Amino acid sequence: MSGKVEIKVASPADAEIIAEILSTAFSEFDGDYTPEALEYVTPRAEEIRSRFEEGPIWIARVDGEAVGTVSVVPEPDWLYIRSMAVLPTAQGHGVGGALLNAIEKYAVETGVETLFLYTTHFSADAIRLYERQGFIRGRETTAEEWCGTPGFEMWKYLKADVSSKAFGS
Repeated sequence: MSGKVEIKVASPADAEIIAEILSTAFSEFDGDYTPEALEYVTPRAEEIRSRFEEGPIWIARVDGEAVGTVSVVPEPDWLYIRSMAVLPTAQGHGVGGALLNAIEKYAVETGVETLFLYTTHFSADAIRLYERQGFIRGRETTAEEWCGTPGFEMWKYLKADVSSKAFGS
């Protein structure tokens, strides 16, 4: 991969490729997720199409090839980030950071000051990315909360005056 990462807002026409990216990216964790959790993180194209009503979805391309995706759901006090995935062949090339930057830009444009996501303990590369991007670890989640796969919350506060709020504690 040698090209520039391009991020664009996806459309329902991108649902198939988004489903493929999610399936490919999360396949390395087949044995770590419960079957229910794996099904949740790898939705089919029909489910992805319905998610466009909940919030924006972005797609990352390098040299014209779709290599990553992420979506958000606006909540009253934050943006919930979900379905972040980068193809294994594109990892380590700035795709994940570019996707998170697109979310942050959207948050600033829409007046949102807090970003929120869930992750798993075994997603070491993703955790390092989130922490490099300024996310901090929050509350541990239990197996019962998330389809049998425990993990933890992560938060990013975009304005210093909200960092003292005890979200997630």
